[in-house]
Amino acid sequence: MKITELKKKLKLAGCYYVSDGKNHEWWWSPITEQKFQIPRHMTADVGDKLMKYVKEQSGVKFK
Repeated sequence: MKITELKKKLKLAGCYYVSDGKNHEWWWSPITEQKFQIPRHMTADVGDKLMKYVKEQSGVKFK
């Protein structure tokens, strides 16, 4: 999965973009009520570590 696909799935789950960091974007999850980071490398593949982090921080269940 690419970063752009990940962002689309997060938006569908209710998460939204908050602001830019140095190399990442800050997003908010209404599920966990936490901010979390997503890299800005749009064409990069989402690795296992990043996917685990996003699942934990966002509370979104990906198939």
